[in-house]
Amino acid sequence: MRQNRTPWLAVLVIGVALIVIPFAISLPSKASAGQKMINAFAPIMAPAHVARTVDYYDNTFVPLKSVAVGAQQAASELPGMLSALGHALHMSPTAVGHFLSSGFPAMGGLLSALPKLNGVFSQVPSGLAFYGPLVHTMQANVGNYHQIASLPTFTLFTWFFVAPGALLVLLALPALLAARRRSPARAAAASA
Repeated sequence: MRQNRTPWLAVLVIGVALIVIPFAISLPSKASAGQKMINAFAPIMAPAHVARTVDYYDNTFVPLKSVAVGAQQAASELPGMLSALGHALHMSPTAVGHFLSSGFPAMGGLLSALPKLNGVFSQVPSGLAFYGPLVHTMQANVGNYHQIASLPTFTLFTWFFVAPGALLVLLALPALLAARRRSPARAAAASA
């Protein structure tokens, strides 16, 4: 008698586990968050966008590293340069600065901005080192992203467990109830 019920009890336990575990591990909210992330990254991971990002990084920002390093050095040389120019032009360094600002506004603005931007320029090499792996990881994973994004919506993920679990429970319960009803009848027949 018990042997007939044992497989159905196992089916029932598996079915209940498939229903309970997704909710116990908060799968609905995690799957929803995963779908939101996939949707948010869709424009960023578009092949043309990633190619443009890599191009900007490799062909614009990386070459600007030497400009940033040079600008740091130029900022430290600026007072001496203004002093030397002032001496050669018989002007004070402040007057040289005004002369450059009025006669050569772009150059004067650049020179006056160098000391203020020194902190930014000093971060360029480490910033490039930091963002390089990100940019190249994006490039290497365009195909992987699109494979994941082509899956059915993650919000259905919970139901890939709950629906089969519910079916197993619906199969097991009638079989277990029928076996339970047969047990008293068999017991009565055996004792008679």
